[in-house]
Amino acid sequence: MFSLKDHTALVTGGTRGIGQAVAIALAEAGADVILVQRNAEDEETATAIRKLGRRVTVVAADLSSPTDVKRIVPELLDEGREIRILVNCAGIQRRYPCEEFPDEDFNQVIQVNLNSVFTLCRDLGAHMLTLEPSPVTGRKGSIINFASLLTFQGGLTVPAYAASKGAVGQLTKSFANEWTSKGITVNAIAPGYIETEMNTALLNDKERLASISARIPAGRWGTPEDFKGTAVYLASKASAYVSGHVLVVDGGWMGR
Repeated sequence: MFSLKDHTALVTGGTRGIGQAVAIALAEAGADVILVQRNAEDEETATAIRKLGRRVTVVAADLSSPTDVKRIVPELLDEGREIRILVNCAGIQRRYPCEEFPDEDFNQVIQVNLNSVFTLCRDLGAHMLTLEPSPVTGRKGSIINFASLLTFQGGLTVPAYAASKGAVGQLTKSFANEWTSKGITVNAIAPGYIETEMNTALLNDKERLASISARIPAGRWGTPEDFKGTAVYLASKASAYVSGHVLVVDGGWMGR
């Protein structure tokens, strides 16, 4: 039900945090992994995957560069790779008051958090459409995009991030509307407040940390490990009838 045997997953943002935990979880479920990362010399995730006996490939690419993003899938397909799982987890954050937010920072956030997601979904989705359904999952492919609580909320001092993640939610539904009937599920995961490097500013702000923590019904911030099962579920046969969904993993925050 949850096996990913003989599958290959492409994962962005896999060198740390949630992306790293997800990449390792997919390998634990039987998948080989292609890691797209800016620094090809960062071997921490790759080493963990190799220790599980799975094949791992590191592709060096800067997702802030449209040129780099556009070459990722064509080069892998030229090598004869068959890829059935895509996880778009890479993301960046910039914080300024709205009235001071620089154009350059806004555009960079949109490129990494949204444009690269669109390009990889489009290019790998086109590849998945050419495949026969897998006997393991029963479908041609699975796409998992990472959204955010700011897919639903506006946040403070993060207009670019909120815009990008709101759009990721809609992009996910748009692809799902066209591809689900053709054998590709497209879903998103929206993390709540998670103890990762991206949230360092919040974790260091005692007032906001206290107010946020008090509202989380689970009584704690999340950790990257909380996303391992969620990602495997959305990539596996277990989620056969789930598509176009934004799955919130937030310790109950959105229900409060």
